Amino acid sequence: MDLKLVRAGVKDAECLWKMQIEAFMDMYNRYQDKETSPVTEPLDKVIERLKQPFTYYYYIQVDDTVVGAIRVIDMKEPNKSKRISPVFIMPPYRNKGIAQKAVLEAEKIHGNSNWELDTILQEAGNCHLYEKMGYRQTGKTTPINDKMTLVFYKKD
Repeated sequence: MDLKLVRAGVKDAECLWKMQIEAFMDMYNRYQDKETSPVTEPLDKVIERLKQPFTYYYYIQVDDTVVGAIRVIDMKEPNKSKRISPVFIMPPYRNKGIAQKAVLEAEKIHGNSNWELDTILQEAGNCHLYEKMGYRQTGKTTPINDKMTLVFYKKD
């Protein structure tokens, strides 16, 4: 599997937005998270993020096919954590190790230490993925609704 991250720009906003809606729709239906779900974000929010000088959106490409995307927030300041938010793989390409390879590739590009992210506590597969990659729970959690809690991770 030939995986690479390809930098996206403002011109890619609508494509990224549509992809994230499709990628997160199953979780949205499961947890009914109207407040923080990428499904409910307006296109303008994606455009705003793409314009931020510290945001790096990448298409995740496998063998020349776009299979997802990852956003890295990197202030490029010493001792300032880098953040992944969000990373997503399109449904037909899940459970093939692509997300793990994409995160590792982002760590190669932006430095392999001082990372943070959050995920849904109830999504055991996501938690397992991050923990096997060296991310550790910080102890912080944020309940979103009666079905869903965010759990926070850090990797030094």
